[in-house]
Amino acid sequence: MTVQLDTDVAVIGLGKIGLPLAVQFARQGFRVHGVDTNPTVVDEVNAGRPPFPGEADLDEFLTEVLREGRLTATADTGLAVSAASVVVVAVPLLVDNEGAPNFHSIDSATRAIAQGLRGRALVIFETTLPIGTTSDRFVPLLEEHRDPDVSECPDVVFSPERVSSGRVFSDLRQYPKLVGGVSDEAGERATRFYERALEFDDRLDLDRPNGVWNLGSSEAAEFAKLAETTYRDVNIALANQFARYAMRVGVDLYEIIAACNSQPFSHIHRPGVAVGGHCIPVYPQLYCWTDEAASLVRHARAVNKAMPEFAVDQLEEALGTLDGKQIQILGLAYRGGVKEDAFSGAYRIRDVLQQRGAVVSLSDPMYTDEEITHAGFSPAKTGANFDGSVIQTDHAEYRRLLDKDVSHFGIVFDGRNILEINSTSDFESHLRTLGRG
Repeated sequence: MTVQLDTDVAVIGLGKIGLPLAVQFARQGFRVHGVDTNPTVVDEVNAGRPPFPGEADLDEFLTEVLREGRLTATADTGLAVSAASVVVVAVPLLVDNEGAPNFHSIDSATRAIAQGLRGRALVIFETTLPIGTTSDRFVPLLEEHRDPDVSECPDVVFSPERVSSGRVFSDLRQYPKLVGGVSDEAGERATRFYERALEFDDRLDLDRPNGVWNLGSSEAAEFAKLAETTYRDVNIALANQFARYAMRVGVDLYEIIAACNSQPFSHIHRPGVAVGGHCIPVYPQLYCWTDEAASLVRHARAVNKAMPEFAVDQLEEALGTLDGKQIQILGLAYRGGVKEDAFSGAYRIRDVLQQRGAVVSLSDPMYTDEEITHAGFSPAKTGANFDGSVIQTDHAEYRRLLDKDVSHFGIVFDGRNILEINSTSDFESHLRTLGRG
């Protein structure tokens, strides 16, 4: 059993990042007060039931820390914060259709945190933010709304989450924890906290030991998070432009990528029919919001947003017309093996298909027909025949898809290069693959 520490931690937001963080801190011996404004989430957590599926080890670890009395959940932010000397904020920040951040939820959480502060707490924002937000927006909010009887201002830090849904606990061990304080003392306090709260795997590939890396300022830490995600979006956009050109000139881009990446100065990513998830479609826009000169980033984002329409173009070219055609989308999830549809390309593919007159249905092995209907799609009927299909998600279940009756799928556009084709298959004439000419 982990030794109980003398520090109480409040974790604000018990979503797919916040809840595993709260459990991680509790497993390291802290007393953790988890906060969520959704009473159903609070009830589920206190009952030992994760309110979302698919996070490795979360069921077991949550049961463990509840049994040992190291984690409780509440909807009362002020109550949780008043008991804590460390406050970790994991409230989502989304962007609108123009790429501008919507601060409503996190502003409200920050005001509630300020009102609950009872001493010189350490307040850490883990939510990905535009550069300068921690110091220029949240520090003034905390000072404006804190109890006037509390004389000490909090130490404020930005420390970005760098984990992926489904593997949060392993990612916390694998990647350095970046911190940047509004003041030097705040950064040092956060470093000491995370050194106690996290454990790190050895990484021989790093220039410095894996662990907590203090970048010296909140702006530097904010920049690091946006830069690493924006790099991926720009690289994927480059791969997508290569893929479209490879199809025109009749070459196999995947062989080219393997050849290029065989030397250490090339790191070309894989193309894909869509870029989804909470991170890559969103964070480059947060970067662009503060950097008016980021024309390359904006162009890359436009390239990736256009890929679902390109997939529809491929089917329309092969079929002659989409009007009245029965088209199946394979995959609602934004990536294989994860039951998460945030910014999934399936939505845009559906909309473009319908605009061109197609009759659209969708299947996904991770979702029930009821869940598919709730997401705004018609569930594909088992055994139905389609004029065309688009592979939107790289689920492992799709690899041997064409070992079945190939007439079921019609013309297939493989937007993830996932299909395994037998050498004797007669389906190649009915298949188009992104990046293969």
